[in-house]
Amino acid sequence: MRKRYLAIGLFFLLIISSIGPLSFGSKLFEKKTLIENYNCYDYSEITGYGPILGYECNDFIDIESEKVNISKETSEPLNGPPMDSPWPMYCHDTRHTSRSPYSTADNLGVEKWRFDTIDEVTGSSVIDDQGVIYVAAHDLFAVYPNGTLKWRFETPFWMEMAPAIDENGVIYVGTVYAGDNYLYAIYTSNGSLKWLFNPGNLIASSPAIGDDGTIYFGCYNGNIYALYPNGTLKWVYTTGYIVLSSPAIGPDGTIYCGCHDYNLYALYPNGTLKWKFPTGYYVRVSPCVGDDGTIYCVSRDGYLYAVYPNGTMKWQTYVHAGTSPTIGKDGTIYAGWKELYAVDPVNGSVKWIFDPDEGRSIEEATPCNSLDGTIYFGTHISYSTQPDGGELIAVNPDGTECWRLMIATDWIMSAPCIGSDGTVYVGSFNDGYHPGSWGYLHAINVLDPDAPSAPIIDGSVFCRSKKEYNYSFKSTSPLGRGVYYYIEWDDLTATKWAGPYASGEEVNFAHIWSYMGTYNIKARAKDTENLWGPWSEYRVITPRNKADYNSLFMRFLERFPFFEKLFLQLK
Repeated sequence: MRKRYLAIGLFFLLIISSIGPLSFGSKLFEKKTLIENYNCYDYSEITGYGPILGYECNDFIDIESEKVNISKETSEPLNGPPMDSPWPMYCHDTRHTSRSPYSTADNLGVEKWRFDTIDEVTGSSVIDDQGVIYVAAHDLFAVYPNGTLKWRFETPFWMEMAPAIDENGVIYVGTVYAGDNYLYAIYTSNGSLKWLFNPGNLIASSPAIGDDGTIYFGCYNGNIYALYPNGTLKWVYTTGYIVLSSPAIGPDGTIYCGCHDYNLYALYPNGTLKWKFPTGYYVRVSPCVGDDGTIYCVSRDGYLYAVYPNGTMKWQTYVHAGTSPTIGKDGTIYAGWKELYAVDPVNGSVKWIFDPDEGRSIEEATPCNSLDGTIYFGTHISYSTQPDGGELIAVNPDGTECWRLMIATDWIMSAPCIGSDGTVYVGSFNDGYHPGSWGYLHAINVLDPDAPSAPIIDGSVFCRSKKEYNYSFKSTSPLGRGVYYYIEWDDLTATKWAGPYASGEEVNFAHIWSYMGTYNIKARAKDTENLWGPWSEYRVITPRNKADYNSLFMRFLERFPFFEKLFLQLK
C-alpha cells in the first residue's frame, strides 16, 4: 500500500516536472552542516516523524536552523576512494561491471539465512572489507556475515537503491520520499551520521565513488551531482529530464550516466559535458564500461548500445530492454527483460538467450557475475497459471541453468552481490499476504556443517478442520547449542523462531486448520549463534466434506494414529 502511494506521488511529480523547465540557475542547494560522530537528528519539525532511534541520544539538532547555502561554500577535496572490499557499490565497481573476483563454484543454491528488513528490498546490497553486508529498505541495516544485526540506521524516508562505501568506512545512500530527500553519509563502524545533503528531490540513483573520493549520483530533478567526501558540493550538471541511472566512471575519470531525456551523458571530471549519445527512448538503468573503454547502456527502446569513448556508436543489439548491462569475465555483456541475453562485445551478436520459464521476467533485476562465470539474477513470477513469487536463478556461462531457488512471495528486483566466500546476497520484495515480512536479505550458498538438523516432525496426518492438534518437532545441534524453530503451517500463518529449546528436546506446538484441504508443514531450526539448518516437511490432510468427518475410518485413525502412517505407506 505504501508503495502505491509513493508511485502516485512520483506520477504527479513527473507531470509537474514536465510542465516547467529544469534549471540549476541560482537555486540555493541546502545540506546539513558537517557533524562528526553524531547519530541522531530531530526530524519532527520538518516531517512529523520522531528522531532516529538507532542509538540512545538526548541531544537533537534542528535541521532548519542548520541549513546552509552550499552553492557559496568552498572545500578542499578529501581522500576516500571506494573501499577495497568484495562489493563496495552498485554493480561492484566504478565501471559497474558487476563482476566479482571470487568464485561461486561451490555454491549449491541453499538459503543459509535470511535477515528481516521489515520493508521491501529493491536495491542491491554492498559488502565491506570485514564481510559486513549493508542493505537498504526503509532503513539502512548493517548485517554480520552470520546474519545477525550489527546496527540499524532509521529514517522517516525510504532507501530504495544500493549504497556505496569509501575506503574510510563511510557509507553513502539516498532516499526516495514525497518530501525532503537526503544523501546520507554514515559511519560503517557504528551507524552514526556523518552528514547529510539535500538535493531538493528524490534520489533513486545509487551513488558511485571516484578514485579521488568524489561521490556522484543522479536526482529526480534532472541533475547529476558531485560531492566532496565532506558533503559539500563540487559541481552539478543539469540534464534535460529525470536521472534515475547510477553513474559509472571510466578509467580516465569520465562520468557516464543515463537520463530520461533519451540520452547517455559523458561528463568530464570537472562536471562539463564531454558528449551525449541519443538513444531511442529513456535510459533509466545504469551504464557499464568495458575493459577496452567501450560504454554499454540499455535504453527502454529495447536496445543494448555499445558506444566508443568518443561518443559514437559501435553497435546496437535488441535485448528487450530492462536490466543494467553487466560484463562477464570473458567480456560477454549480459542484459535482458523477459529473457537474459548474452552478447558478444566485439560485434554485438547474441551468443545465447536464457528463458527463465513461462510467466517469469527479469525486468530490472540486474545480473551479477562470479569469477567462475556463473551469472545470477532474480525474477518476477506473475502468470494466471503460476503462483506469484520471485526466484534467484544461477546460469552457467554457456547459457544452461545451474540452479534456481524460490525465495520471495512477490518478486526479486534487487541486484545480487557476491561475498568473498562465494555467498550470494540478494534482497526480496514480498506481498504481505504470506507469513513473514515485506522484505528480507537472503544469503545463498551452502549450509554450515555445524547447523542444526532438519526438524523431525510428528503428529496427526488426518485432521478435522477447526480442531486443535499438537505436533512435535525435534532438531539436534552438533555443537549442543540451544535451538529455535520456524514453522510454516501452509495456511498463511507461521510460528516464528520459538525457543531456544535444548538440543534434541522434543517440543510441541498446537495448530488449528480453519479449512478443509491438504497442507504441507515446513520447518527449520537455527541455533543460538544463528546457524540455520535445512527444511523438513510433513503433510497433513483435512477431509473435504462432512461425510468424511463422521466416517468410522476417520475416527479410527484419530484413535490409533499409528495406522495413519501405515495407511499412507500403503496408499
